[in-house]
Amino acid sequence: MSANNKRTILIGVAGGSSSGKTSVCERIMQQLSGPGQLSSRVDMLSMSSFYRRLTDEERKAAQAGLFNFDHPDAFDFDLMVSTLQDARMGKPVRVAEYDPSLSLAAAQQRHRELALVDVLLVKGILLFYQPRLRDLFDVKLFVDCDSDTRLARRVRTDLARGRSLVSTLNYHTEFVKPAFEGFCLPTKKYADLVLPRGPENLVAVELMVPRIRDFAAEATQASPSKVARRGRSNGKTARHLSESAAAQPQVSDRTDWPVWDTHPLIFIVADEVRAQILE
Repeated sequence: MSANNKRTILIGVAGGSSSGKTSVCERIMQQLSGPGQLSSRVDMLSMSSFYRRLTDEERKAAQAGLFNFDHPDAFDFDLMVSTLQDARMGKPVRVAEYDPSLSLAAAQQRHRELALVDVLLVKGILLFYQPRLRDLFDVKLFVDCDSDTRLARRVRTDLARGRSLVSTLNYHTEFVKPAFEGFCLPTKKYADLVLPRGPENLVAVELMVPRIRDFAAEATQASPSKVARRGRSNGKTARHLSESAAAQPQVSDRTDWPVWDTHPLIFIVADEVRAQILE
């Protein structure tokens, strides 16, 4: 099939800092890229590749741990939207390769070429914050993880990078926690699937992957414009049904069972997941 008929499937994986987004993406990639699988070309892209250029004053604040990298103002949304639009249409793109072990300025000098793939997994804390960005995704996942677990993971990661416990806790209290509650958590309502417990929720990931594979196959047969129109239409349905489901009382004392809707990849799995867990 010619490249003109190829349309990359974009899957947005959002959630708080250290919620397990990378691990979820890696699990999906492993299953999609296995032997004999249809979608053999899968890649992952992080929202951290789209941090905007800092001023000299902001760079000094960042070096002192006083710049909020979890705030929407820290990102170049224009660049991210244009990059994903190109990637969605099967065009090769060049993105910054963010390395947290380097300074932001040094990391922004490193780039990689993102070639044509069948499925592109995009992870980030604010993927669904702006409508123009979230509407690009064919499937939107939100990795839901409790705050204690996220903080514990953040502490372990930062300590491994040579940061002190005090600086990590201060940064979390000053920036990470308020940004999550003010900007990230409210976007959970836009997700097609809320994934409780993150990468440990193997049932939800296993149920999701075959639908992604089927949708990727459909995308290779349909014109990009047709698939794009269908994705936008289903996105509206997804939001409507997700909000309606959230308003209903839950059978279990849990309130975060994953709920799918009528998107081509999405179906009601709450009862099926319950049944498998209770077996």
